[in-house]
Amino acid sequence: MSRSSETGDSVLVVGPSWVGDMVMAQSLFRLLAAARPERPIDVLAPGWSLPIVARMPEVRRGIALDVAHGEVGWGKRRQVASALEPYRQAIVLPRSLKAALVPFFARIPVRTGFRGEGRFWLINDMRPFDRSLLDQTVKRFVALGLEPGERLPERLPEPRLEVDVSRQAELRETLGLDSERPAIALMPGAEYGPAKCWPLEYFAELAESLGRQGYAVWVLGSQKDAEAGAVISRNSDARNLCGKTALADAVDLLGMAEQAVSNDSGLMHVAAAAGCYTHGIYGSSSPAFTPPLSERRHIHYRALDCSPCFERTCPLGHLNCLREITPSDVLKSIEHAQT
Repeated sequence: MSRSSETGDSVLVVGPSWVGDMVMAQSLFRLLAAARPERPIDVLAPGWSLPIVARMPEVRRGIALDVAHGEVGWGKRRQVASALEPYRQAIVLPRSLKAALVPFFARIPVRTGFRGEGRFWLINDMRPFDRSLLDQTVKRFVALGLEPGERLPERLPEPRLEVDVSRQAELRETLGLDSERPAIALMPGAEYGPAKCWPLEYFAELAESLGRQGYAVWVLGSQKDAEAGAVISRNSDARNLCGKTALADAVDLLGMAEQAVSNDSGLMHVAAAAGCYTHGIYGSSSPAFTPPLSERRHIHYRALDCSPCFERTCPLGHLNCLREITPSDVLKSIEHAQT
């Protein structure tokens, strides 16, 4: 019997490779679950992202695909494909050729994706890619869950990550976090590059101001951000938690924080999806393209003539798009959000 004749009714989504994109992909999962609650949704994604996927109640399970960035990994992809259950449909979110290989190797009958990178023989449910209509990352993801020709809903489902209350209590104890003062999280990192990063001295000045106003300040990030966290917390009582927590812990910590201040990064999207009031700071990127998907947000963006440039480093060398957003500007928006 062929694999396709054994197909069940489940759907496999090939997920993105960035934290923020994975959070935004939950809008698609919520759309699929609302349309057909009985249909299981599995997500194929890098192993590091599975703790985030596990906080999405619409997803039955996450399946690890651990290949290095840029690696084709034919053997690894064939091995993963051979272990998959039969699926009726695969939805391939990335537009790369290699992202479509596992559904093709697994002989999933319907393989949905956008036109891109010469993969006509891998995707058999090819959708047109209209940049003017699909002007946000989340719209691109959601569009692949619609029927051909169906219009995007006027209001897209917002990501909502589940928060583990018992884990929150453990984190307070193990990290020695102050439970008496309201907490504000600062996230100084951005994997894409320094043109997305608000100056560290601005984060440090904001941390000092918040401490004087009676807030507990938590600096969150990966081990790569530990040095930045040390700079921010040097002259204040801010807690540098960079590198001391796992990705799932960040969900629970941000679920406890009242507000968060972040560069346009994965943790910004995690904060918004965890229910935290989120202040997004944009420099080289555009809040029109990847905004935090929550009504509880404030966007800081100067819209200079040179921005958004989408460069990793400032091509003009001045970083004015970020330097013109002052700590006092952000502090005022934090105070306004409290009213």
